[in-house]
Formats: sequence, C-alpha cells, structure tokens
Amino acid sequence: MLSPLNTALLCTATLLAHAGASAGEMTLFKDSSFRGPAVSVRSDVVDLSRLGFNDKTSSIIVRSGTWEVCQHAGYRGQCRLLRPGRYSSMPGMNDAISSVREMNRHGHGGGHRPDMNGAVLLFPDAGMRGRPVRLDREVRDLSRYGFNDRAESLVVNYGRWEFCVDANFRGRCVVMGPGSYGRLHAGLDRRISSLRRVR
Repeated sequence: MLSPLNTALLCTATLLAHAGASAGEMTLFKDSSFRGPAVSVRSDVVDLSRLGFNDKTSSIIVRSGTWEVCQHAGYRGQCRLLRPGRYSSMPGMNDAISSVREMNRHGHGGGHRPDMNGAVLLFPDAGMRGRPVRLDREVRDLSRYGFNDRAESLVVNYGRWEFCVDANFRGRCVVMGPGSYGRLHAGLDRRISSLRRVR
C-alpha cells in the first residue's frame, strides 16, 4: 500500500511523463534529403538565428506534433504547416525559414488552436486568428457564407487552390498550394470573393 506522499509522487511522475510524451519534436537539416548539420527543436523558436540556423533549412523531419515554419522571425511572412513526416526538400522555402512553433500544443499566441479540418480555412484576422470558414469545394461567391472580402489569412491543407477577388473566379486570381499564410498579400487581403481547386 502506497503512502499518501508516494501516491502524490507517482501521480506527479505520471503527469510529467505524459506531458513529455505529448511534446512535439522536429529536426531541421542544412541540406536536402536530411544531410548536413542538423538541429532538433522541441519548443517554439521565435528566431532561428539564436541557434545559428537562420535561413539554412533545406529538409525537415517532423517526429511528432504539428509545426508551423515561417520565412521571417516572429512567425511572420509566408508560413507552412508540417505534420509528422519526412520532407526531403522545401520548395519555395529552401534556405528561407527563420522561425518555427508547434501548433497543436500552444496554438497562436498561446490561445486555443482552431479545428484545422477542411481543405481550405479562411480566417477573418491575420495570423490565423478568429473563427475560420472551412471549405472543401469550390465557392463561386463567398457572400453565401457571409465571408466576402473578409479573409486576412488562410490555410491550405491539401491541393492547389485559386483565390479570386471577384465572384465566379473573375478579376485578379492567385494560385496557392499547401501551407499556412499568416498574412495575405498580392492584392488578396480582405478581397477574396471566390475560390476553386485547380489541382
């Protein structure tokens, strides 16, 4: 029979072990195909220059957790979500990653992480904040969702999607692939009216 003190110690050890098991881990490699110098991270890194690894990543292994990798320090610029897996190259972000953070434990700014299901998520605020609209098929007019000209950031979970500033896929259109886009540029900020999958 365990004493109350030993019972408390056992419970504490169990909780700590569970917390450690749920922590994410990601390894960044300097060269493609997981070659060259590497650095492993288990917590948010607001500026990779602190680890001597700013703008040096060419491949990544995500061992656990869902991670956001961003072009600029402070989780700014183009960002992409990476789930557990092996990424032997980083098209569009090769040697251009400056900050990383685990999403499924901390969320954005320490807040609650929104449900990330859906092919495309449109957010009313920059940095994937606010209640998102989740979409899995083309939308000719976002007015029907009450979301016309409202998106300031978005996530593409799979596929390549065309986002247009006018209804029925007219006006200026931009194609975006899988990734997390914390701030929209290219004339799309608060201007998206229609979207469709192109591949």
